[in-house]
Amino acid sequence: MRDWWLRTLLVLQRPRPVFVALRDDDPDAVAERAEPVLLIVWLAGIAAILADATTYLDDATRDGVDLAIWAFAAGGMTGGFAYFVVGWLLYRVTRALGSQGTYRRSRHVLAFAATPIALSLVLWPFKLALYGDDWFRSAGGDAGAGAAVFGVLSAAFLAWALALLVTGIRSVHGWAWARAAAAAALALATPVALTVALAVR
Repeated sequence: MRDWWLRTLLVLQRPRPVFVALRDDDPDAVAERAEPVLLIVWLAGIAAILADATTYLDDATRDGVDLAIWAFAAGGMTGGFAYFVVGWLLYRVTRALGSQGTYRRSRHVLAFAATPIALSLVLWPFKLALYGDDWFRSAGGDAGAGAAVFGVLSAAFLAWALALLVTGIRSVHGWAWARAAAAAALALATPVALTVALAVR
């Protein structure tokens, strides 16, 4: 199991060997990576929830404790939903493009590719130090250059995750870059479209 905890960090530096190791569908190997996958999925879900929580404390009945509990619970549900639903979309797309991989393997590729999103939580201590809970209020002090910088950094973490997803698909299936990129784009098309549609409502 220690090997997979190390690979959770290694995927940020040398991703190809980590994704190639996902080809091992032996029950023992699958069990050994279950906990790292759970942690990544949960933390990535929390990061996604917090990114959209800029008005959470507008309700005067809520405080920082409510925010923490909500982020933990909703983050777990959000991460789990993405893990199973987007993982299923990735599985169907890769199968259509000729993969013989399993649904579980697709989910694990997606999970390890999401490591940079989980890592983006390191930005939050700096946000809280600069803005406190104003970051979670619509009339707070999170506007201006500081917010723009954090926005760019968050986008960089997201782009890193997308690059890892393409790398993961290519590595685990032995595909060309173009085929792997097409699979990632097709799998993410529906979730991205739904996110955009909800954001502009």
